[in-house]
Amino acid sequence: MNRLLTLFSLLIVLSLACSTGTPAISAPQDQSALSGSVLFQDDFTRPVSGWDRFMSTEGTMDYDAAGYRMLVNSLNTNFWSTPHKNFADVRMEVDIGKLGGPDENRIGLICRFTGDDYYFFMISSDGYYGIGIYTGGQAVLLGQSEMQLNSNIKKGLAVNHLRADCAGNTLTFYVNGFQVVSVQDDRLKSGDVGLLAGTFTQPGVDVIFDNFVTLKP
Repeated sequence: MNRLLTLFSLLIVLSLACSTGTPAISAPQDQSALSGSVLFQDDFTRPVSGWDRFMSTEGTMDYDAAGYRMLVNSLNTNFWSTPHKNFADVRMEVDIGKLGGPDENRIGLICRFTGDDYYFFMISSDGYYGIGIYTGGQAVLLGQSEMQLNSNIKKGLAVNHLRADCAGNTLTFYVNGFQVVSVQDDRLKSGDVGLLAGTFTQPGVDVIFDNFVTLKP
């Protein structure tokens, strides 16, 4: 977290002056791992660790100053990136910081990404959270009709720590150490893990991710 705060401050200064490719899905890799075992981790200091590198007028996804940065310039658009892994049950954690753009945004984690479908766990920089599934070309919230406000989410230009558990048919979301929601869904069994950022009606969402880790729950 301290490293991200330093990185975050540096990139704020610099900022003021649709994911590409489909991963090959193999057999899940975590079946024999012990609870708490690290399945995958990345501090983004090596720009060859497998995440997507993408740049266009719609935005950018790339390693940046020992973090992983997503800049989304299109309206109502999600970018997502994965390290091209395949797991069944996971506990994911990451530090995220908003660098610029609107507070009405989407920032979060995804699990069981199949190349088309995935579960998502997201917050916005104006203090809202949502958990859901993207399937059949549509995103649907689970257990809620709209994103909900939560006081544990740090607003604006701040760093938040996210944790998302995908264990069996139970999906649980934590923000800054506090559980905000837990739901059940059994449609997706395994797939890739990853990161998500997106816009609503304003472009320019700019976020940095660091200290990503995937554990056996």
